[in-house]
Amino acid sequence: MHAWPASEVPALPGKGRDLRIHDTATGGRVTLAPGPVARIYVCGITPYDATHMGHAATYNAFDLVQRVWLDTKRQVHYVQNVTDVDDPLLERAIRDGIDWVGLAERETALFREDMTALRMLPPQHYIGAVEAIPGIVPLVERLRDSGAAYELEGDVYFSVDADPHFGQVSNYTTELMRHLSAERGGDPDRPGKKNPLDPMLWMAAREGEPSWDGASLGPGRPGWHIECVAIALDHLGMGFDVQGGGSDLIFPHHEMGASHAQTLTGEFPMAKAYVHAGMVGLDGEKMSKSRGNLVFVSKLRRDGVDPAAIRLALLSHRYRDDWEWTDQVLQDAVERLGRWRAAVSRPDGPSADALVEELRDALSDDLDTPTALAAVDRWATLQEAEGGADDSAPGLVSRAVDALLGVAL
Repeated sequence: MHAWPASEVPALPGKGRDLRIHDTATGGRVTLAPGPVARIYVCGITPYDATHMGHAATYNAFDLVQRVWLDTKRQVHYVQNVTDVDDPLLERAIRDGIDWVGLAERETALFREDMTALRMLPPQHYIGAVEAIPGIVPLVERLRDSGAAYELEGDVYFSVDADPHFGQVSNYTTELMRHLSAERGGDPDRPGKKNPLDPMLWMAAREGEPSWDGASLGPGRPGWHIECVAIALDHLGMGFDVQGGGSDLIFPHHEMGASHAQTLTGEFPMAKAYVHAGMVGLDGEKMSKSRGNLVFVSKLRRDGVDPAAIRLALLSHRYRDDWEWTDQVLQDAVERLGRWRAAVSRPDGPSADALVEELRDALSDDLDTPTALAAVDRWATLQEAEGGADDSAPGLVSRAVDALLGVAL
């Protein structure tokens, strides 16, 4: 599966700061100091609907992580999956009377278009669940053969008790885990499971549903969590720098994935930091496909909204915060974009050297984008009020906003 084209990231004078970011597992900030190549895995979409603002906010957060690392003169090895076979996708295809493969391909293509328009840096490896199946099957077999997994009526389940570190990503109570498991695709009440929280690794073939050769597992398809584990281990290995996604993935997805990987390898932890973006709401509820309260990136683009304004709307909120999408949020972003573009269109202006360092300081401080935007606002206001004699300043501001915030002026 191919990703989307990369936009050029301008080089800036000097060097950026190491990133301090909130780690869900420890509950505090950690300083990430990768080697020459920083490694990040971000969980991708299940392509049964277009990219909404919640998706965009999540991928914007991890795009910023990459930009901070690039500014420290590191390379970035970024991996993202596409869950191109799963229950919600199959259910949507049946509801709409269309082929599930065609639905997945259509929505994945639209996602690529949205990511390109928003100037999100693409992953080096963009892997679909279906193409990962040959690598998933041996992992499930290893877990089963080692006693860390068991069969139940043809399905294979992972035993969470096999991982002594289970629970150390979310730090949730067992009661909350069970509630979230039922809410987010698990089956805690299925009779015969050793532990209600045990997640499915391999689903035996069901009539009328797609299946693949599972070797000794029999025909079927992979569970959600083992998909990401197989892809991450194959392309990044253990102990990579950041496991990322929305906060709704903390449990069960990232908790279970970590346990799968740690049990398979005997190493801990799977990732040095577990980083999660907040939820975006609309009309008082989390924006989600199941509720249908969605604002789509593609719809805004069709309506003529500049993608740079959409990105500024996302940047106006701290990535970890839950927030509400409103028409006013977008209008404020449109007006800000206009002010910034007017400011950098002049032939000269006030020095921008300090602004570049302010942007670096803000972003290295747990991706503090509101502070970063305020710094650019101040420079633009000074430019409008007093101007300046530095003919390199407008160009430097334009490059810095592009390189660090992903907004093309």
